[in-house]
Amino acid sequence: MKKIFLPLLALCVLSLASNAQDAEAKLKELKIELPVLGKPIANYVHVVRSGNLLFLAGKGPSNAQGIYTTGKVGKDLTIEQGQEAARLTAINQLAVLKAELGDLNKVKRIVKVLGMVNCEADFKDHPKVINGFSDLMIAVFGEKGRHARSAVGMCSLPLNMAVEIELVVEVED
Repeated sequence: MKKIFLPLLALCVLSLASNAQDAEAKLKELKIELPVLGKPIANYVHVVRSGNLLFLAGKGPSNAQGIYTTGKVGKDLTIEQGQEAARLTAINQLAVLKAELGDLNKVKRIVKVLGMVNCEADFKDHPKVINGFSDLMIAVFGEKGRHARSAVGMCSLPLNMAVEIELVVEVED
């Protein structure tokens, strides 16, 4: 039994390792170019590392020219536009990770996401909006991109951004 079990175990481990998704290749496949990371807009840093956890500051949906998607989702923007703003925010957070790690394949797991949606008090589709962020994390990192998450509404966000998203990421030692 031992003679069969050990080689089978080794084969399973190798299979799991070979199934790990290459995040850098996935970005190219998705035709996503990460923006150059600018300076924070206030008195904070983009990321703080504690052990093998990265705590990323909240980011918003700014495009390559630095222009933010603004307005209240459900009033000024549709849910679909809010989802696109969340996706754009995901790209900006990927740029933070790339700048910090040099290689996105050093990400071990997206652990926790806090998604804040600029909306009116009666808006109820926060999770649908933040799915724009979560869906891209899973597309880029595969199962390592699945995370715990909160999606909440805010009466306002800095610069009238449509969304702001922060996250915690576990990285390889």
